[in-house]
Amino acid sequence: MEGINKNIEQKLKNVCDFYALTQRLKNLIRTGWKRWNVESDRLESVAEHVYGTQMLAFSVNSEFNLGVDIEKVILMLAFHELGEVVIGDIAFIDGVSKEEKHKKEYEAVLKILEPLDDKERIINLFNEFEERKTKEAQFAYLIDKLECDLQCKYYEERGNISLSKKQAGVSEEIRKERMKKGDNSFAEMWIGYEREKNVYGSSIFAKTITDYILSNPIFKKKANDKNL
Repeated sequence: MEGINKNIEQKLKNVCDFYALTQRLKNLIRTGWKRWNVESDRLESVAEHVYGTQMLAFSVNSEFNLGVDIEKVILMLAFHELGEVVIGDIAFIDGVSKEEKHKKEYEAVLKILEPLDDKERIINLFNEFEERKTKEAQFAYLIDKLECDLQCKYYEERGNISLSKKQAGVSEEIRKERMKKGDNSFAEMWIGYEREKNVYGSSIFAKTITDYILSNPIFKKKANDKNL
């Protein structure tokens, strides 16, 4: 590039290459919804999930002031799925252990960030999220799960998925198991399973918000609100 020194040219290349890589997340559909055979012409992408977690984190912090560094949380959530640019979206039903998944994601994140000057900060945030030892990481992890719960409710309210619809593979086994335990809706099954597996830990807030999600229409009322 005439008129631009080599250092600036390299930095511009790094910026555009990184952006081009992350664009893949816009077209990478969340594996779980495909495995559950959600009947929709348009399924949530990983990039949409990332955006959803950030908006959810902001709104929860706004209303409940849980004492976290929200800017750090939002940045953490911005990068928590970055490794999927390389390895794809590995779901829990894929039979990959948490340790192996983390190893694959970590190696992918290192590869993606390698050209960037600020890589160390993002790598540290990625590891902090995975380790879940700080209140910011614990909050971000909780938000990550709650966003899935809300997306599940979204598909249910739109009629894209129902607990009565026969699914496939491992998902079908989970469906039958949850129905035997008295779950009457897809959202009840989804959240009930996560509660049983202690996904939310001891969070009282998670119990409160998931109870609200299960008991109230979330998306139908907004879709019909002409004032928005």
